[in-house]
Amino acid sequence: MPAPQSTTRTGTPHTEPGNRPAAFPSLSEAARIWARIALLSFGGPAGQIAVMHRTLVEERRWLGDDRFLHALNFCMLLPGPEAQQLATYIGWLMHGVRGALVAGGLFILPGVLAIMGLSWIYAAYGDVGFVSALFFGLKAAVLAIVLQAVVRVGGRALKNNAMRAIAAGSFVAIFAFGAPFPLIVALAAMIGWLGARAGLAAFRGGGGHGRSGGTHVDDAQTLLGREGGPLSGAARRAAFRAGAVALILWLLPVAGLVWLVPDSVFTEIATYFSKLAVLTFGGAYAVLAWVAQEAVGTYGWLRPGEMLDGLGMAETTPGPLIMVLQFVGFMGAFREAGWAMPMLAGTVGGLFTTWVTFAPCFAWIFLGAPFMEGLRANKALAAALSAVTAAVVGVILNLAIWFAIHVIWREVAQVTLGPLSLELPVPGSVDPVAAALSVLALIAVFRLNIGMVTLLAAAALGGIALHLAGLV
Repeated sequence: MPAPQSTTRTGTPHTEPGNRPAAFPSLSEAARIWARIALLSFGGPAGQIAVMHRTLVEERRWLGDDRFLHALNFCMLLPGPEAQQLATYIGWLMHGVRGALVAGGLFILPGVLAIMGLSWIYAAYGDVGFVSALFFGLKAAVLAIVLQAVVRVGGRALKNNAMRAIAAGSFVAIFAFGAPFPLIVALAAMIGWLGARAGLAAFRGGGGHGRSGGTHVDDAQTLLGREGGPLSGAARRAAFRAGAVALILWLLPVAGLVWLVPDSVFTEIATYFSKLAVLTFGGAYAVLAWVAQEAVGTYGWLRPGEMLDGLGMAETTPGPLIMVLQFVGFMGAFREAGWAMPMLAGTVGGLFTTWVTFAPCFAWIFLGAPFMEGLRANKALAAALSAVTAAVVGVILNLAIWFAIHVIWREVAQVTLGPLSLELPVPGSVDPVAAALSVLALIAVFRLNIGMVTLLAAAALGGIALHLAGLV
């Protein structure tokens, strides 16, 4: 006999804890759930995954804990933002290709709109004292949040001396020698792969953000049930067709720009962020270290402090943290396109950045989903991912130090000695107000355990108060 169900005000079936849903939601009903998840997806991937787990596993019983973690592990093996890909994959499990497009698309839509609006405001009024002071405060909070990410990711990834050595090596490589992020990822993956093939105990797969909540939901008590058998031929073909279309929609505009306008800033945006799309292992903070290295140092699209401002935008809006790339693309096109209407150029640059960032994410899900079981069973591949995650700790630490140098000190000197090349702060150029605000943010995060939203709001208000007092 079907389990009793209550109905929410939207008409979507809802179950009491311990009951299996009696009705499979329609795509339109599922879309409302995905929209609610998207609007609540603050706090980076860990927070977003927690929202999905609470909504889809604990409340709706669409799938159980084991299947949820099964899907998360699969997404951790792919380049790109794992939370958005997890939503896309579960949408595919529920309603096929259309469900994947709805779930993955809605997951990023609020962030696209919010970051675009903030980018317009920043480009138009970023030099106004009030707006500048708000972002001055946010920079201190972002610095504390990135350092917290170092601690959290490190606690999960650095389980033995081999992983700690990989993390230390990646930090030295990027901080002291300016090694490119793709090279660091490739070397770490190779070390992990070879370590697993050699049977070394230190190189065992694992990772992920873990399950949220204390009650285990059995797969058998959910709509999707336990793991099914082999994928049907029709479903497999549909996934491959969708993946091929996603690849074409991603690569065709990029190829067109390279062919027609090879020297355009839009071509630079297309090619650079497309490379990023296939190398974004390890989460948004790891990618941002590479973006800071290239967008600021190589392309000159942004000034160092503006990277922090963009990250502050992404931290305070729903959606994947990687949405900060839209701000980077906006500012690059706004400044470099040479259009008579720079706001329009920035808008095109920002939206195109988002396109080449997320179109590949759909391709990876559609092309990889039919092989999910085989990927998860490949121990050497899982070990390579673990080694990459360890390397990412060093990369994020570099990002935190890079941010700190540009937040707390007003002047930075470039030191070069043979292959050694690094930025060091000029000791006498400390900004005491920025340093004090950063210390307060660190205390709030590590000693008082203040939540991210509260911290960001307090830091922004602090920056405004300092401006009104004439200190910034």
